[in-house]
Amino acid sequence: MALFLLCKSPAGPVRMKRIQLLLCCFVLSLIIYFFNGHKPAVNLKSAHPLTEVLGMKDGTILKDMSAIKTVDSKTPQETSWGAPLVWGDSHNSVGRRASLSERGIHVGLLALVVGTYARFVRHFLSSAETHFLPGQMVTYYILTDNPRTMDPPVELGPGRQMKVLPAAELPGWDRLAYRRMVLFAEAIWDLIGNEVDYVFCTDVDQEFVGPVEEEILGDLVATLHPEFFQMPRNQFPYEDQEDSSACVEEDEGDYYYTSEFYGGVVSQMRRLARDCSLLILQDQANKVTARALEESYLNRYLIDHRPSCVLSPEYSWWDSPMTAHVPKKRLVSLGRQCDVYDMKKREQQKC
Repeated sequence: MALFLLCKSPAGPVRMKRIQLLLCCFVLSLIIYFFNGHKPAVNLKSAHPLTEVLGMKDGTILKDMSAIKTVDSKTPQETSWGAPLVWGDSHNSVGRRASLSERGIHVGLLALVVGTYARFVRHFLSSAETHFLPGQMVTYYILTDNPRTMDPPVELGPGRQMKVLPAAELPGWDRLAYRRMVLFAEAIWDLIGNEVDYVFCTDVDQEFVGPVEEEILGDLVATLHPEFFQMPRNQFPYEDQEDSSACVEEDEGDYYYTSEFYGGVVSQMRRLARDCSLLILQDQANKVTARALEESYLNRYLIDHRPSCVLSPEYSWWDSPMTAHVPKKRLVSLGRQCDVYDMKKREQQKC
């Protein structure tokens, strides 16, 4: 009211100074009022928040009208049953590496190299020497139908060695799909299990492109399939033939895992390889073929025996319209990458 009366009065130097003083006091009182915890009655939230202006929503960046998945603070760090969900650069992974790096751990890396897959093995081993558990003892077990594939031997670093294990010739993908797990089981039971603490099974048509270190170690380790990460459960390609040993019911399953990379302690891997082999042989006897071959049986097993450590798609990745964006690629499947290419691109990449 005082301010109103002054404004209505004839203007003069003294009155103008008083008006200025009252305005300053008025503004100062508003500042004190708000800083003392009082909130305005109106909603000051912007109608266009910064995340919307920049094309972001709920941590997802929108680009060219399509959503690119990003890993942020909302990305789960553990499964519903309490197993760690491993992202290589997360705080949990840094801690796991620190606690395990000083321990003397011996790890086996097992791969089947038959037929045309022989062309991948040297590049696979070279990339593993750079990125796979540097500083730890590692033995590469190469199951092959042609031991001359490894001549001359690949040069390995200190504490690393390679053992070539003969495997019977396996013509055709169908035979290979049924036999690989059986061969893995035999190797783990007969030799590998007496030499290492952990063993990881892997496809040889892959390349390590980033650090894969002690954060991956666990009793039973599975890797999330990059094309079905954060997809709805009903999108998972579980086996649905009721007469298959790999059949998964509609109310079963938490994740869909890839067969590109999985492992664990010897005792767990002996059990996994044996039980999956029995399921495969049972279906083979009944002339049943699971839709995803070995991967179907692996997923069936991991539903019944939940893994103690789940690796994010960083540890099994390839570029396709369905794959999730990851902060860092660590293991890339060259074989599945080729499956995505058209014929021209396959010829260019020599797939």
